[in-house]
Amino acid sequence: MDGKGRWIDNVFIGRLWRSVKYEEVYLHAYRDGREAQQRLRAYFETYNRRRLHQSLNYRTPDEVYSASTRRRWH
Repeated sequence: MDGKGRWIDNVFIGRLWRSVKYEEVYLHAYRDGREAQQRLRAYFETYNRRRLHQSLNYRTPDEVYSASTRRRWH
């Protein structure tokens, strides 16, 4: 991540955590760590498998990842 030319990785991770904070964490007062873990798990399930992303041509991250791994193995 910190190697030369890898600054772009930090941009993507920064955007992800911004989305997590503003769309989930700041909106809920979790009772405990277990509830936070459950809600964050559900958030990432939606984020990765159901939510369409404009930057991915309105596909989900799972669709993009699956397509890239299929190309590598064929």
